[in-house]
Amino acid sequence: MKGKQQSVTNRVRRFGHGFRKQWQLQGMALSGVIYMIIFNFIPIYGLVIAFKNYTVIDTIQNAQWVGLDNFKVIMNDKYFWQSVVNTLGISFLKLLFGFVLPIIIAVMIYELRDSIFKRVVQTISYLPHFLSWIILGGMLITWFSSNGMFNQLLSLSGIHTQSNHMLDAGKYWWIASISDVWKEAGWGTILYLATMAKIDPTYYEAAKMDGASHLRQIWSITIPMIRNIISLNLILTVSGLLNSNLDQTLVLMNSQNQPKSEVINSYVYRIGLMQGDFSYATAVGLGISVISLILLIATNFVTKKLNDNQSVL
Repeated sequence: MKGKQQSVTNRVRRFGHGFRKQWQLQGMALSGVIYMIIFNFIPIYGLVIAFKNYTVIDTIQNAQWVGLDNFKVIMNDKYFWQSVVNTLGISFLKLLFGFVLPIIIAVMIYELRDSIFKRVVQTISYLPHFLSWIILGGMLITWFSSNGMFNQLLSLSGIHTQSNHMLDAGKYWWIASISDVWKEAGWGTILYLATMAKIDPTYYEAAKMDGASHLRQIWSITIPMIRNIISLNLILTVSGLLNSNLDQTLVLMNSQNQPKSEVINSYVYRIGLMQGDFSYATAVGLGISVISLILLIATNFVTKKLNDNQSVL
C-alpha cells in the first residue's frame, strides 16, 4: 500500500514539475479543455429531454418522462424524412464534387514552380472561405435572379430565359452543393499541401531517372504519400453526411424552394427554437448524432482495411 501511495505521489510531483516548467503551453491547453468541458460535455446532460415532454415552464428534472414517444413520432413525420432526403441529396453531391476537387487543386498548386504565381493562386482559392454565407448568399441570390449574371451568360450562349433560379426547387440541390464546393475547395487543400511539402524530393529524382512521366510521378508518388490525409478527410466527410450547412440553408432557403432546401439542421432549428418543441428537436438531433457516429466507425473500418490495417483515427 505504501509503495502505491509513493508511486502516486511521485507521479503528481512529476506532473506538477512539468506543468510549472511549461506553464505557458499548459495554460493554453487548459483553457481549451475548460472550454470543451463547459460547452461540449456539460450540455450532454440536456439530451435527457429527448425522453421527456419538456416545455419552457419546466425544469429538466421536473419534466414528464415519455420514454421513446418522441422517437416514435419521428418515424411517422413525413417532413422529417423529407429533410433527410434533402440532406443526403445535397451531401452526396458535395461529396461527389467537393472531395476530389481539393486534391486536384492541391496537386496543381504543388506542381507550380513559380513561387509568386503559386501564392497568388493559393490566395484566390482560399478567399471564398473567409466570406460569410450572408455575403455569398446575397451574391448567389443576385446572380441567379431573373435579370442576374447567370441568365445573361445563358443569353450570350443563345439560351434566353427570365426565370429566377433560386425560386426553382428542382435546381436547389445543385446550387447549394456547387456553391459550397466553390467556397471550401481552396481551403480544403491546406492539409494536402502541408503533407506534400514533406515528401522527399529524391523520390521524384529517382522516378525521373527511371523515365517516369510527370503524370506517373503524381500517380505513383504524390497520391500515395497523401493517402492517410485522404482517408482521414473521407472519414470526416462521410461521418458528416447528415450534418448539413445550416448557415447556407438559412440564407438560400425561401418559401418556393423549401421542399428541396429544408435539411435536418434547419428542420431541428425550426421545430426546436421557432416552434418551441424542444424534446422533439432534441430527439432528432440525438438520433442523427448516433447515426453519424456509426458512419464514422464504419468508414474508419473500411479505410483501415484499404490501408493495410493502418487506422488513421
